[in-house]
Amino acid sequence: MSPRPDVSEERKSQILDAAIAVFARLGFHQARMDDIAQEAGLSKGALYLYYKSKDTIIAAILKYLFTQEMKVLHSFVATEQPGSVRTQLEQLTQQLAEAMNWMSRLMPIAFEFYAIAGRQKEVHQFLKEYFKEYRADIARLIQRGIDRGEFRAVNPQAVAITLTALYEGLALLFFVDPQAVQWSEQITTSTRLLLDGLASQPPSPQ
Repeated sequence: MSPRPDVSEERKSQILDAAIAVFARLGFHQARMDDIAQEAGLSKGALYLYYKSKDTIIAAILKYLFTQEMKVLHSFVATEQPGSVRTQLEQLTQQLAEAMNWMSRLMPIAFEFYAIAGRQKEVHQFLKEYFKEYRADIARLIQRGIDRGEFRAVNPQAVAITLTALYEGLALLFFVDPQAVQWSEQITTSTRLLLDGLASQPPSPQ
């Protein structure tokens, strides 16, 4: 007799999908665990077997999304990509812009995640490690550009912090006033301005 398959991961994904739909529809603070259970087609008791609170659900959602983004960055850095490092960074920025279009409905949830980080050490540590890894990968790309002679001899870690702050800062501005900040356009423009400043040779006039 074959063992029964473990459906716990499938059930967790089902709950997180339901939670995203409920949070997008009702907002984080208005949504109840009852609403999530109903959306997922589960009893409230069954929901609590997997997640004890809205905080644990939102932490699971954002951990998943951050992890997926980290995988994309790792794939860029792990092997030598064709083309210049500048082109690679512009492609990475474009992927981020496309992801942000999909993520826009989850922005209130994303910023709630930062609030949770102030209350839960585990979430705070996750964010700390995430940004540490993110900066390290960006710094490796910048160093690669320096080694190839594309970029000036700058501090790669300082550039990585600047680029990360650029991404996060524009996301915040977009969240506060999406009509004033066209995120996809602005992130591309801002990244190009930064890369122009790094170039070992002045960029050609457009």
